[in-house]
Amino acid sequence: MSRRTRGSSNSTDRRDEGGVLTPAKPEIPLDWKCCKFTALPSWLQDNHFLLDGHRPVLLSFKECFKSIFRIHTETMNIWTHLVGMLLFFVLTIQFLTRPEIQLQEKFVFTAFFVGAIACLGFSTVFHTLHCHSREVAKFVHKLDYVGIALLIMGSFFPWVYYGFYCKPHLQIIYMTVTLFLGTLAIIASMMDTFAEPRFRPIRAGLFAGFGLSGVIPAVHYASANGLVHSVTHDPMGWLVLMAFLYLLGAVIYAGRVPERWFLGKCDIWGHSHQLFHVLVVAAALVNYHGIMQIAKRRLTSGECRNEL
Repeated sequence: MSRRTRGSSNSTDRRDEGGVLTPAKPEIPLDWKCCKFTALPSWLQDNHFLLDGHRPVLLSFKECFKSIFRIHTETMNIWTHLVGMLLFFVLTIQFLTRPEIQLQEKFVFTAFFVGAIACLGFSTVFHTLHCHSREVAKFVHKLDYVGIALLIMGSFFPWVYYGFYCKPHLQIIYMTVTLFLGTLAIIASMMDTFAEPRFRPIRAGLFAGFGLSGVIPAVHYASANGLVHSVTHDPMGWLVLMAFLYLLGAVIYAGRVPERWFLGKCDIWGHSHQLFHVLVVAAALVNYHGIMQIAKRRLTSGECRNEL
């Protein structure tokens, strides 16, 4: 018979020489197999439309990290954001090491890079470790949502900075509001009840609303510069595309499509969380391209003299 767990010799409680009862060490599966949704403990039951292919409770950080290379419901959730995080890490190094870019511009872009790397990194950690135990799952779930809030804040700062490049008072107002809303989102993310599955639509709505708050400075910019001009001449079209991708991802995430329509067909590939991840990475790349374009335009056109 093959050995199936680590610490199987401690499967029952023991008493030491003084007669004190010593609890048995928890068993850790070494050759675990994927299980059905109904076999999961309640704290791991998040999406009941994914019927099979789930990791069991592993109780070992080593086994959790080794599961990155196994096929299960979380495989693509892990790899989509792991690859995205590494991509943005490379982009960050390339950008910050360019000698022709001024220090002030590097600070502005760093806010975005930090938000993107934190979001994708925390998401990777969450999807890797949340099957470890209830306590670990609760903590990494909080980190996951903190990362989303940081990404939204980091995405807004460069647009506000360059969009109101010649109006520092508006920069301060909009950046302050973004920081305030982001802080509220982080505080909400750290609340225990917020991470419960029944609050899934509320979580999606909160972060969708936070993201849509960027409509106010965008409308302000468009009204001052003309809607057609802002979209065709200025890079604001990229901002609109970024917002659309984020919103689409939130809707898919909250609606749990397509797995609710194709039960048992999307357990491993193509379920809502994977699509949400792909759209997040795509939106972050679109945002990066957009702020690069608006930064180049602002720094080379000399529009401040004209506006003043």
